[in-house]
Amino acid sequence: MKLEKNDVEHVGELVRIKLTEEEKEKFTDNMGDILGHVEELDSAPTEKVLEITQISDLENIARKDEIKPSLPNEKVLQNAPDKHEGFIKVKQVFE
Repeated sequence: MKLEKNDVEHVGELVRIKLTEEEKEKFTDNMGDILGHVEELDSAPTEKVLEITQISDLENIARKDEIKPSLPNEKVLQNAPDKHEGFIKVKQVFE
């Protein structure tokens, strides 16, 4: 699959990494090759292949949800580096 440099730039923005021009060129080729291999898999004959959702023969092994008391808010905030109105303040993730 052929990718354009702006496709790689877009992916870089989504994952919030800065790419040099050299990296953009390199990843344009690399990501294009990877997507080409994935496209090839689409042509594999899978009509008679049984779909497998899990292979362990185990039923739900997750523990049962139980409500338990949590730490008091004051104790949680005690070690927080930055607080605001009873909450832990973190850096903005989305613009």
